[in-house]
Amino acid sequence: MSNYKYSTLAVHAGQYPDPLTGAVNVPIYLSSTFELTGIGTDRGWDYSRAGNPTRDRLEEALAALEGGTSGHAFGSGMAAIYALVATLHTGDHVICSHNVYGGTTRLFNQIVRHYGIEIEYVDTSNPEAVAAAIRPATKLMHIETPTNPLMSLTDISAVCEIAHAKGVEVSVDNTFMSPVLQSPLALGADIVMHSTTKFLNGHSDGLGGALIGSKPEHKERFHLVQKAAGGILSPFECFLVLRGIKTLPLRMRQHEENGRAVAQFLSTQPKLNRLAYPGLPTHPQHALAVKQQKGFGSMMSFDLGSREAAGRFLGAVKIFLSAESLGGVESLASHSATTTHAALSDAERESLGITPGLVRLSVGIEDKDDLIADLEQALAAV
Repeated sequence: MSNYKYSTLAVHAGQYPDPLTGAVNVPIYLSSTFELTGIGTDRGWDYSRAGNPTRDRLEEALAALEGGTSGHAFGSGMAAIYALVATLHTGDHVICSHNVYGGTTRLFNQIVRHYGIEIEYVDTSNPEAVAAAIRPATKLMHIETPTNPLMSLTDISAVCEIAHAKGVEVSVDNTFMSPVLQSPLALGADIVMHSTTKFLNGHSDGLGGALIGSKPEHKERFHLVQKAAGGILSPFECFLVLRGIKTLPLRMRQHEENGRAVAQFLSTQPKLNRLAYPGLPTHPQHALAVKQQKGFGSMMSFDLGSREAAGRFLGAVKIFLSAESLGGVESLASHSATTTHAALSDAERESLGITPGLVRLSVGIEDKDDLIADLEQALAAV
């Protein structure tokens, strides 16, 4: 289906009518096991940890959306990131963007490092720093662009060229942009990661994660992790993501329109010490965003100066909900220091710029005028 335009692809990739019944929607195969046709033979499935017809359809859709060769669905975004490093060995070296989601650093620092895998955090927005960090033991570079919550960008093409010259694979967390607004594989990345909980699902009603590979060995490697470690996505939640993908291009257009409007409004507010949104010409990496993204999305953050001010703001919003997560149809506001980056120490947060007054917004698809009015009245409470 690669010849179709994106909106058509989102509706139909992996979502063709059921061959058995003609059902237009992909059936939810709530079966843990499948009847074998003989000793060592089956109809394509034998046990749902190893493969499930509903999950197969989602994985086919994910691969098509990102232009990859295989898709792999996991029980959460963190399970997907774990699968990235699950087949590495003691002594291997991993480079990671230095201001990624706090859950990623928690996984790497408190679990993966115990296996003798070295994790090095690098400012991947600086290609020279990336080149200097690569060593013979480096096997993987994991980048998040834009980063959560500071909206810092990495030039995917530039760092991939550097990494590939040294035989290092590059994975990109594409959660903030979604496949609609950014195509890492087309920019040279080897692997794309998503928290499907976010924009892909779009309705805040199911956890999930995904890896999309670009090489035949990725299919073999990630399927092994699914089968051996078992952190797969349930058939019902696969169905929810498939349902969400159908409207993904439509939703992203509205997210994008609202995000731009909200960011423009916030850029005029004197109570904000800092506003991070790559769609604004004042963002230091605006030109890079224009170059490698197909839009600017609906994620942004700003600093209100203190934890108390952030608390007053979050207590005053009405349409925006004070809650973790992002990418749903509803608008959310969160205090990064005590939610996404709570696992970090005060010193670590300070070094990254995760200040006590930092607030992150996930702008939903409500009426943009209502959203701006809500932010205006909440800022008046600060």
